[in-house]
Amino acid sequence: MSLAESPVHSSSSDDFTGFLERALGSGSSHSSPDEEADYESDDGSERSTKRRKVENLGSIDKTHGSTSQVFVEENSEASPKTDICTHPGSVKDLCIVCGQRVDEKSGVPLGYIHKDFWLNNDEIDRVRSTDIKKSLHLKKLYLVLDLDHTLLNSTHLNHMTAEEEYLHSQTDSLQDVSNGSLFRVDVMHMMTKLRPFVRKFLKEASEMFEMYIYTMGERAYALEMAKLLDPRKEYFGDRVISRDDGTQKHQKGLDVVLGQESAALILDDTENAWTKHKDNLILMERYHFFRSSCHQFGFHCKSLSELKSDESEPEGALATVLEVLKRTHNMFFYESKDNLIDRDVRQVLKTLRKEILKGCKIVFSRVFPSKFQAENHQLWKMAEQLGAACSTELDPSVTHVVSTDAGTEKSRWAVKEKKFLVHPQWIEASNYMWLKQAEDKFPVKQTKT
Repeated sequence: MSLAESPVHSSSSDDFTGFLERALGSGSSHSSPDEEADYESDDGSERSTKRRKVENLGSIDKTHGSTSQVFVEENSEASPKTDICTHPGSVKDLCIVCGQRVDEKSGVPLGYIHKDFWLNNDEIDRVRSTDIKKSLHLKKLYLVLDLDHTLLNSTHLNHMTAEEEYLHSQTDSLQDVSNGSLFRVDVMHMMTKLRPFVRKFLKEASEMFEMYIYTMGERAYALEMAKLLDPRKEYFGDRVISRDDGTQKHQKGLDVVLGQESAALILDDTENAWTKHKDNLILMERYHFFRSSCHQFGFHCKSLSELKSDESEPEGALATVLEVLKRTHNMFFYESKDNLIDRDVRQVLKTLRKEILKGCKIVFSRVFPSKFQAENHQLWKMAEQLGAACSTELDPSVTHVVSTDAGTEKSRWAVKEKKFLVHPQWIEASNYMWLKQAEDKFPVKQTKT
């Protein structure tokens, strides 16, 4: 069937749903044909859907007349063929439904699905609206995962130090990556270390989320890393987004993710990469395995690799955040009283975060630069997001003094009044761990004058 022969009707958007599911599908998406056959349609009725394969999109590069892996929905309400095509999407400037040339492209580029593929704004809204109903029916949300310093750490081979040379003899085979964690990826001239617990994390997270990879790295690198993390394409399918797929330079955005923002969570170590979606973000503690990674972020210390050590699997960052994801998922689906379709995972995240330092009243001492508006400092805002009350004045209700110097007047007051005196890292650690940390692990030393 040629593109020109494919259905031209107002419900061609439904064909796109099949196409996109097929292009992005994986074992973690919609678990079985039986489960996804019945779901509530826009008009509130139950509809059974059966799709048939039309043709392969790959041949569009050879002939201007073929479609993408379009899966036409066969239902009883087929629209008349005389309807005007709305050009819901295009590949190489050709409408993917009717085959006509589309001179003015608008919407969002989705090059990770297929090269030169665009979806217009109305269609992407409709696809998201349809997909969220299926996902919620299956008790699934969306999870967008960063690669570097979140799920793994990579270094160029020529950046490895003499103390890291021993790693060359400890790499795992690329022939069967499912049980390995350290790989020499010669095609990229790199060595990659997967973060401890990542295998179990992906397996358990896939039961609660439809997952995407989103990296600021190049596409070739992203695909190689996806092979290490998901060799059978069970978790991500083709949902691997690189910096070439973004719509804004040096920024990541949920506009290229085919999931509703209100149902999407993000795991990333770089907050500034998500300026438009900070409410969706769970900030990750960076994973620095290689020396070059430490150096990149200004840490002049021995790396985990040089120390021949690693993060703890049961107590590391991924194990910690998995528990946060489980609590978020549970609260979203089982504890909220709102209509399911109206729930917002960002509000759930805020609620959970505010429990961390609830009941704490904090005064800062010698933490902010002089003449700096305290309320605008990152630590002040972070403490409030964690549920703490912040003040500039001491009073009996204060529970914690946060300081970098035990010799300040406020610090001495805290000791005298038997209040907690803690280093600013106490707030940061509680934020990363999603749990109030033991104060005695963050002592404050007196600065020498």
